[in-house]
Amino acid sequence: MSNFFKLLVNEQYKLYIRKSTWVMYILVSLIILGLAFLGNFAQGANAPGTNEKYQDSNWKQTLQQENEDLKKQIEEEEMMQGFNARQIEENNYYLDNDIQPSSYDAWQFVMENEFLLSLVSLFTIIVAAGIIANEFKWGTIKLLLIRPITRTKILLSKYVSVLLFALFTLLYVLVFSWVVGILFFGINGMDPHIVLNQSESYSYVSVIQQIIEGYGFQLVTLLMMATFAFMISAIFRQSSLAIGIAIFLMLAGNAIVTFFADYSWAKYIMFANTDLSQYTNGTPWLDGMSLGFSITVLVVYYLIFLVLSWVFFTKRDVAGQ
Repeated sequence: MSNFFKLLVNEQYKLYIRKSTWVMYILVSLIILGLAFLGNFAQGANAPGTNEKYQDSNWKQTLQQENEDLKKQIEEEEMMQGFNARQIEENNYYLDNDIQPSSYDAWQFVMENEFLLSLVSLFTIIVAAGIIANEFKWGTIKLLLIRPITRTKILLSKYVSVLLFALFTLLYVLVFSWVVGILFFGINGMDPHIVLNQSESYSYVSVIQQIIEGYGFQLVTLLMMATFAFMISAIFRQSSLAIGIAIFLMLAGNAIVTFFADYSWAKYIMFANTDLSQYTNGTPWLDGMSLGFSITVLVVYYLIFLVLSWVFFTKRDVAGQ
């Protein structure tokens, strides 16, 4: 087991010594800072969603007046009906339940930055696609295989290294967003609540719970796409091919499911099941799907990806490399 941990540490060292890895973290940092600057500017202008104008004792009158203004705008501009109607419904929820809208803070900033995990998935795909293929490309695979260590341990150390990179990067997005959010927006306690539209109705929910659920659901997609890219890297030994296929499927996955939605077997497509939030924030994409069904499908795909990676890596002859 000590050999495995040495391999794992070595893989992490090789990963984080590369300039490209730090470029990824710098890019994520710049995006988070840019979003904070934009959010701070919007907050100063009392933009929708910042709730700064409701922080005095007259917040009910402010909400009521806003509803009147929104209704007038609907009469003047019919195209605004959909957006304004939702805003009026949200305002009425605050009024009916005597809930004062809380000001925008670091927790909400972290919650909104959940979309950055798509970028984390992209970076993880790049790492997973190259962690095996580059060994063949650079000819260093022989140096690994001549050691008195099984190929299974070598493969496992590389896969665990990819998962650690994904986890560390996800945590970096979460923690850095929180720190930047505190600096720009402050913090409303350790368990703030906000009103959100969920399943076509409004609810007063914990922001932290939303963060845990949102980041957790994104972690499923992150795991599946990283494992898929890792498998392609092990099979074809070409990082560019693995990156290209994985990114294409990540971006086109929903479109693929939609295209085949009329077929009964469409529910077995991996991308129809990766978004587990469909069972908490809405309805399943296709008939016959449930949370247990999606988890089972994902586990099957996951095992197939791992088995194929192991078979091709452990059985391949590298003598001619």
